[in-house]
Amino acid sequence: MSPESGPVIDDSPVQKKVGSTLGSTALSRPSTYLRIFKSNVFVRDLDHSLKFYVDQLGFKVVVDGLFDFGRWVAIAPPDGSTILALTSPKRGSENHKLIGRNTHIGFISEDMNATYELWHSRGVRFESPPQKTLWGGAFAKFVDVDGNEFELIASDEMSREIESQRRAVEEKLEAERRAAQEMEIAKQVQARLFPQILPAVKTLDYAGVCIQARHVGGDYYDFLTLGPERLGLLIGDISGKGIAAALLMANLQANLRSQFSMARDEPHAFLQCVNQLFYENTVDSAYATVIFAEYDGMARRLRYANCGHLSALLLHGDGLLERLQSTGTVLGLFKDWECPTTVECQLSPGDILALYTDGVTESFNPDGEEFGEERLVDALQRYREETARGIISSIVAEIQRFSPEEQHDDITLIVAKCRG
Repeated sequence: MSPESGPVIDDSPVQKKVGSTLGSTALSRPSTYLRIFKSNVFVRDLDHSLKFYVDQLGFKVVVDGLFDFGRWVAIAPPDGSTILALTSPKRGSENHKLIGRNTHIGFISEDMNATYELWHSRGVRFESPPQKTLWGGAFAKFVDVDGNEFELIASDEMSREIESQRRAVEEKLEAERRAAQEMEIAKQVQARLFPQILPAVKTLDYAGVCIQARHVGGDYYDFLTLGPERLGLLIGDISGKGIAAALLMANLQANLRSQFSMARDEPHAFLQCVNQLFYENTVDSAYATVIFAEYDGMARRLRYANCGHLSALLLHGDGLLERLQSTGTVLGLFKDWECPTTVECQLSPGDILALYTDGVTESFNPDGEEFGEERLVDALQRYREETARGIISSIVAEIQRFSPEEQHDDITLIVAKCRG
């Protein structure tokens, strides 16, 4: 607005709220982001004016809602850089007198003639075709349905700046599109790293799931065929998150899969080789916590090694809880690695084994309270009559109800039920 046009009185509650917030906090910080929020345009009928701005000028509606102070409509040009707030003031108010005046708002166009021809063909009233100016640009005045006056402006320098900004926006959008596409491909590739087929074991009903907090993550689980009625169960948690952890997870999976033939008869040698490969092929700070368990279906015997992972839970049919605690240190952090001891335990029909990562027990509710091991054990008790797949589905649903907001870590869970 130029000084000679006089003050515009903005009596909208939105302006008061925004103004008080910016004045008290934002401007007190020297590097605070700041841009023009809106310019008011006073109109007689909001619906009638909207048709002009949307249908004839091609603007989009940003906000159209009812608030305690009444209806508030915000519109923006196609690039969305600035908002016009359409306001229908009360008759007799100071702002009502400003309807049909010069708004002193100018719109800049990359192609002045094309915009003029388009708007003119849609019925926009211009005072005259675009006129040359002394400063080398062009402008044309037009009015809306209430007689509010605006300017359409163009200049070679401004056009070059617009073109530069447009290219920057297009490049940014293209980079974001490529990144999203690559992330989706990575997600699909990682999904194939999880077991696609479950080897059949007559005395064991088992299943696993991994729900990633991001597109990709560092949790891992697997099932390995070790012979007739012999099954290997693996669960791991890689250090870090996101793409970095996903790459480490793929490395660990490749190491485990390439060496698992030794797991049939030499679990110590198997884990020793995996640690050596993981150590040699990753950065110094990379490591993984892993549980490797071998189930013998004929004897219903479980033999496991816990490499720095959370204790697995073995819930016996009589309600007794047994924790399969860590038997050694993590994989990949030490070259001279002492292989963890293996521990055997006997399973009976009705026993339930649960292997999980910290994304299960450390999921937290809005009050910051964690789901915790106690809730997990309680859930295993309550859902124990379901199938392994059913138990997993019920527990995951319970975790998501407990922690309904954004998931912060991968949720990975294996459940195995010993059958009669």
